[in-house]
This record gives sequence, C-alpha cells and structure tokens, in this order.
Amino acid sequence: MFRPRIIPVLLIQNQALVKSKQFKKHRYIGDPINAVRIFNDLKADEIVLLDIDATKEKRTIPIDFVSDLSEETNMPFSVGGGIRSIEQVQAILASGAEKAIIGSYAIENPDFIKLVSDYFGSSTIVVCIDVKNNLFKKTRVWSHNGKRSSKYSPVDFAKLMEEKGAGEIIIQSIEHDGMMSGYNIKLIKEISTTVSIPVVALGGAGATDHLREAYHSGYANALAAGSMFVYQGPKNGVLINYPNRKDIHSLIFSA
Repeated sequence: MFRPRIIPVLLIQNQALVKSKQFKKHRYIGDPINAVRIFNDLKADEIVLLDIDATKEKRTIPIDFVSDLSEETNMPFSVGGGIRSIEQVQAILASGAEKAIIGSYAIENPDFIKLVSDYFGSSTIVVCIDVKNNLFKKTRVWSHNGKRSSKYSPVDFAKLMEEKGAGEIIIQSIEHDGMMSGYNIKLIKEISTTVSIPVVALGGAGATDHLREAYHSGYANALAAGSMFVYQGPKNGVLINYPNRKDIHSLIFSA
C-alpha cells in the first residue's frame, strides 16, 4: 500500500498565522515563517499556505511573502489566495512555490483552470473545493472563504475541474473545519471515486486515529490538517508539531 502525503495547512490573515472553526472564530497562532521553519526541521512531506482574505480584498497572496517562504524551506509548498490571472500564477511559481491553489475564481470562471493548466502544466494547478450545506440542506461548493454558495454540487464541480485540467483537488468540509472530530469520509469518498486525479482530504482531523481512518477508507491520496499540527493537549495549547517517520509508518500501517 502507498504511504499518503501528510500535509500541514496554514491559514494566513494579515500575514499572521491563524486557525479557524468552520471558517469562523479565527484565533491568532503566531508567525507563519517561524511555523514553516519548524515544519521544515520536522521534515513535513509538504505544506499548504492559504491567504484567507485575499479574494475579499481583491489581491493575491503577497509575492514577497512567498519568496520568504521559499528561502526558509526545502520541502515542497503550495500557496493560494486571490489568484485570478496567468501573471499571478507565474509570479507565485517563480517565487518558489511548487503549486498554485485556486478556489473562488475557479467557481467564477472554470475556464481559467484550463487556461493556466495548459500554460503551466496540470501538475502545478490545484483547485481547493470548500463544501457545506446551504439553507435548503443541499451540499454545495462555496467561495469567498465560505461566504458565497455556488450552484455546483461537490461531485459535479470536481468532475468539471478535472475536465478543465486541474492536477489535484483539495476537498475541504467547512462544517468539519477546526472541529478536530474527524474527516468527512463520505465527502472524500464521493469525490475520490468520481475523479482520477489526486484528492487531498482536509477538514476535521484532530488525532492520528483520524488520519488512519481516512487512509484505511482507501480514498484520499493525501491527508491534510491544520488544527492537529498547531495545537496540542486537551486545552489546545499552541505547539507546532508533526509526526516523525517512524510514527507515520505506525499510525498509517497499523490496524
């Protein structure tokens, strides 16, 4: 059996590291550059950084910030936030990011994914799909940091993004975000059995048992989390952490 990538996801707000619950209640965690240094020292498989206010503020993640990240790490990293042009993707990749993550603008303009995947190659383009139920209890894809509902169901949108050339999908349950009670396995299964490109599970992991459950469900290609890599203990004290190789092997491959 393959060993899935295990990916810390860091949320950036005003160039500070924060953590949310269901895309609300943002708590200050610390300096993102320092967190990246620690994850680099702990030999994380890769890392994802998302500027959560970029779309609302009609900008992208600051390029100088991406360059600073590149100087601090040897591990692959991907960044997202407000991307809506070829020039922005090019600047992000030129600054050292391995992949550009596109969310809200993929919903607004699905053909943009075809444009950038054709231009840069599918392997550099990731689409982040944020999912929750609307007022009518229908599961939909949301944009603008969970503020706007779209017409798309998660399955339909994932299929569309694959057709447009996305190389990878991050599937995130907004309702599970920050709750540390486990992934939305049903949602992960629905997406992973619909598309053939890699699927990264995100939203809800709070313990190694949750990683094990998602892995043994047989669907996700990678397991991403935020809270479990920045919190520790019953009172959620802030402590950047990441399992070592031996622990990863044990937690993934043990029954």
